This record gives sequence, C-alpha cells and structure tokens, in this order.
Amino acid sequence: MLQHREIKKRFARIEREIEEAEIGCRSDATLPQQLKDCVMRWKRNSDEMKSLLDTENFARVAEYVDNMEQIGEQAETALRANVGVDDNLRRSVVHAHSELSYLKKKLH
Repeated sequence: MLQHREIKKRFARIEREIEEAEIGCRSDATLPQQLKDCVMRWKRNSDEMKSLLDTENFARVAEYVDNMEQIGEQAETALRANVGVDDNLRRSVVHAHSELSYLKKKLH
C-alpha cells in the first residue's frame, strides 16, 4: 500500500497530464467527441479528487482512482480509433492512464 504522500505525489503528475489533455482537446475542434467527453470527465474527477486527498479517506480515493482508470481506458480506445490525434495529446492521455493503472494496482 502506498503512503499518503506518495499517492498525492503520483496524483499531482496525473493531474498535470489531464490538464495537458484538456488543453489539447480545447485547441482541436476535429477531435472525436468520445475523447473530449473522457477528458472532461477526467478533469471533473481530478478536481474532486484533489479535495478528497486531503481527507485521507483511502476507500473513496481508491473508488475515484478506479473510476478514473476506467475513463482512461475509454480515452485510449478513442485514441486507437483516431490516428490523427496530436502526439502531445496522445502522450498525455496514455501517460495519465498508465499512472492511474499503476495507482489502482497499488491501492488494492
């Protein structure tokens, strides 16, 4: 099990990647709606997770991580279906999903 400090540190990296993905989604009107929807759900969950991390309620944190990891899987599926997605956006989505998968494994 990860320590609270390590969870916060990892989540800060995830949050940066989600913010980069959000910027990428806003700057490209041609992106598939499914990808945009995933990134927006990620952003909402990320904002909620920030305040949740301060409570140290690990059961709820694990719940959010599970949900965010599933959103990441959906986002990667949308990426695979669309080859013309900007490389920076693609990297942000893949990296955030990878970090969430790692965090999910460590929290269970």
